Amino acid sequence: MAMELVASGIAEKITLNQEISPFINGQYVVSASETWIDIVNPANSQYLYKMPAGCSEDANRAVISARQNFNRGDWRDQPPSARKAILHRFADLIAEQASVLDRLDALEMGKPTGLARFNAKGAANRIHFMAETIDKLSSSLLATDKTSVVMQDMMPRGVVVAITPWNFPTFNVALKIGPALAAGNSVVLKPSEVSAQSAFIMAELALQAGLPAGTLNVVPGLGQTVGKALALHMDVDMVSFTGSTAVGKLMLQYSGQSNMKEVATECGGKSPQIVFDDGLDLDVVADGIAAGILTNQGQVCSAGSRVLVQASLMEALTTKICARMEAIKIGDPMDAGTTYGPLVSSQHLNRVLGYISQAQQDGADLVYGGNRVLESSGGHFLEPAVFVNVDPASALAQDEIFGPVLSIMPFNTEDEAVALANCTCYGLAAFVWSTRTTTAMKMAKQIPSGIIIINATAPIGEGPGSALSIEPYGQSGTGVEGGIPGIKRFMRQQLVWLNHG
Repeated sequence: MAMELVASGIAEKITLNQEISPFINGQYVVSASETWIDIVNPANSQYLYKMPAGCSEDANRAVISARQNFNRGDWRDQPPSARKAILHRFADLIAEQASVLDRLDALEMGKPTGLARFNAKGAANRIHFMAETIDKLSSSLLATDKTSVVMQDMMPRGVVVAITPWNFPTFNVALKIGPALAAGNSVVLKPSEVSAQSAFIMAELALQAGLPAGTLNVVPGLGQTVGKALALHMDVDMVSFTGSTAVGKLMLQYSGQSNMKEVATECGGKSPQIVFDDGLDLDVVADGIAAGILTNQGQVCSAGSRVLVQASLMEALTTKICARMEAIKIGDPMDAGTTYGPLVSSQHLNRVLGYISQAQQDGADLVYGGNRVLESSGGHFLEPAVFVNVDPASALAQDEIFGPVLSIMPFNTEDEAVALANCTCYGLAAFVWSTRTTTAMKMAKQIPSGIIIINATAPIGEGPGSALSIEPYGQSGTGVEGGIPGIKRFMRQQLVWLNHG
């Protein structure tokens, strides 16, 4: 069914699946779920479509399809050149449909179409990178004696379950299925129930590109139904999960309760922005910090939500950050001029508002925003909020709020900065602002984190592109994601020992 949408005064038609169903072995099948949920537009609360809550039977059918595909070798046994060509065609098709995919993501979860990062173009680039690695990965021949030849071979794990979050729907699907497919696995994808449409389009595009039926299966549904059933399934070889720390811990438990399947988790964060008084341009710093917390309305796991600033700069930097909040263009994320959309759902809006209210009760001072806006639209719009006088032990400073809420806290010495940076359970990302390389590197050495970005201005170029890899620390997750090391996570090592006398 085509649904007419209006953005920037131009009527644009997007085709929505009005009744989402599982995509198994290359075709849509009727869900066995008896319960359905309504999906609404977060910008106006209007009904979009319905999808099954999911059930273990749907999950099992998808795993069976993936297992049969893997055992037959439909995908894994194709020559590297063939798999490489198919994934490149897949990436090209994603790029061709980038506008549609970006608009779907905006429609379902509120990510502005004008956001140039973590979008469909980026997803296509990820798939292209993964395709290029296929004939570049190699096994190792070990030094041995004259009686044997010993190799460390790399093999696909088998059936991989990919569970993706709702904040960057298209990009996160590529982030998961790209390396899994490049490594030769068969995949069962469980997209977020909040933003599933792009996952099904990508599955159709993969089939169109030549991916054999059953190599990529998509099962919609709730995490507590489909996600749990897949994670507990005895015939799944690996789960790759991105989402909250609480659910990431469940994934590890489900592995132990079932077949000890490999689990990779990329979870929460409470990333510090550490600012030193050593000659920085505070306008540049304020731009970078504001951009970090405003991107996708703060619904980013690596958002720098804790600003740790040398006390002498506290007042000046706070003023400049608050001024940047005034520059947002809030509204319909389908409009190309919008820079700041709604939060993903009414439930999430209420959760973030709850943190803002609790922070004020705990004694923190709200110096900017924090109010619901555009209520008459029916959308879940929230002003960015800036707090000072924040207790480092408070929920505001410790919990991943996953919204546009910034805490600004002072420090005096480098040791104090390190202590504040390391006082949460997370270790996903950290940002250091200093004109002194020695200071910045001291911070990098003393803050255990998956990534340390020094002077986090907008990048001039694309940097390493899709080649970068990150390994989170603490309760931010387990295992490497991204780049060639991330692909190897989807493979298992096998020792091959040949005795020849």
